[in-house]
Amino acid sequence: MINRTYPQSRLRRSRAKSYLRDLVAETKLSTDDLIQPIFIADQSENKIEIPSMPGIYRHNLESLYIETEELVSNGIKSIAVFPAIDPLLKNKNGSHALEENNIVCSALKGLTEKFPEVIKIADVALDPYTDHGHDGLLIDGKIDNDKTLELLQKQGLILAQAGADILAPSDMMDGRVQAIRNTLESNGLVDIIILSYAAKYASSFYGPFRNAVGSSNTLGKGSKKTYQMNFANLDEALHEVAMDINEGADIVMVKPGTAYLDVVHAIKSEFHIPTFVYQVSGEYSMLQLSIDKGWLDKNVMLESLMCCKRAGADAILTYAAKQIASELNS
Repeated sequence: MINRTYPQSRLRRSRAKSYLRDLVAETKLSTDDLIQPIFIADQSENKIEIPSMPGIYRHNLESLYIETEELVSNGIKSIAVFPAIDPLLKNKNGSHALEENNIVCSALKGLTEKFPEVIKIADVALDPYTDHGHDGLLIDGKIDNDKTLELLQKQGLILAQAGADILAPSDMMDGRVQAIRNTLESNGLVDIIILSYAAKYASSFYGPFRNAVGSSNTLGKGSKKTYQMNFANLDEALHEVAMDINEGADIVMVKPGTAYLDVVHAIKSEFHIPTFVYQVSGEYSMLQLSIDKGWLDKNVMLESLMCCKRAGADAILTYAAKQIASELNS
């Protein structure tokens, strides 16, 4: 560390004017760093607001395309689609996830045709489709890891064939990246990127998301702690990331985001691989509600995302992507 002393060094000099602060800023945030998650549903209404997520909606396909056009006009180049499935289509095996004309596959096909320049990220997991709300097959009260892999392979293949550019397995089953990568390779889909939810914690910040996709009612008081990570652990995250890289992950992700920036920094420092962070529904809703109530200044959202970048995140999934992009462009 340089030995700097006062008054020869006055660190406030570079903070005196806004253009100086921008000039020497160590961390930059642009629309290239932002990914917009979008909830979709087979519904008659164009869009329905999600009560626990201020300003966020479930969209039908028509509304999805309108929303995507607005995102593109604001410089957002990547979206992640998440389905809210009709309860009548859910069952214990999540078999609707394997239907080639389900809402996600239809959305991917439509987006590919209408917005070929947009990067489409598809979640690989069973929880939106199961009647018990878990990410895997529930057999005799336990999640069967290896039988779940067989379904995830099929789901990943269907999503890739429908037009997904990036598959994002979020289930946290052991071996799922290798299983999906092998299936893609054997079917000639060698250019599909795998964005692994490598460090996904069993967090209480997911509540509004589960409301949005309709899995909170099915999961009830159930727990995902047998496959999602203990939030007390950091070293375990490094082991998870190492395994996923070895199995064929191109990008890894930490979820949740803001409360786990030590994990982001550790992963980026250790592996030097593209590392994304997901500012999840609970994190977004806490900040947005506080902004709407006047309890916090609106810049707190930008601050939270800048902190993710400073920790080492290469990109951020955030429900505030369109809002922040508009601010960055103004």
